[in-house]
Amino acid sequence: MSIKSDRWIKAMAAKGMIEPFEPAQVRSGEAGKVISYGVSSYGYDVRCAPRFKVFTNINSATVDPKAFDERSFVDVEGEVCIIPPNSFALASTVEYFRIPADVLTICLGKSTYARCGIIVNVTPLEPEWEGNVTLEFSNTTTLPAKIYANEGAAQMLFLQSDERCEVSYKDRAGKYQGQRGVTLPRP
Repeated sequence: MSIKSDRWIKAMAAKGMIEPFEPAQVRSGEAGKVISYGVSSYGYDVRCAPRFKVFTNINSATVDPKAFDERSFVDVEGEVCIIPPNSFALASTVEYFRIPADVLTICLGKSTYARCGIIVNVTPLEPEWEGNVTLEFSNTTTLPAKIYANEGAAQMLFLQSDERCEVSYKDRAGKYQGQRGVTLPRP
């Protein structure tokens, strides 16, 4: 298994692996500096879409992954999302992914957010999974924290095997296949 370089990522993007695709690191925009996104040396920095679900305890629901209560979140739309102290929010990537059958994708948080106590968690993107990635932002601080839409949120690393897996995510009809936008837990 090997980690893939910027050249490989650009070649795979040309085949539809990442859409929309930014072939270089973007560090500035219309409003000045942005948290970088696009191709890096050995990965791809994804952007956060401008629709968020922020965790709330207004309805005193119990968090149950087998019977998730959508009232546990409030919807926020805009260029900035404020996550309350010691809380979390869900968002999705701007980018839509189509992972090849011999590739496993690992997501790591960006240092800009990590240094502010904001942790990004994403489970691996398995071979032949496709969709917008749901991003989980945890605010570990005692202060409100900002997340910026349409800017870098996390980095994807692509690990290519020397053989195809026996059963891919698509083969087993995974429940998050083809997801669009923020996707809540499914039992």
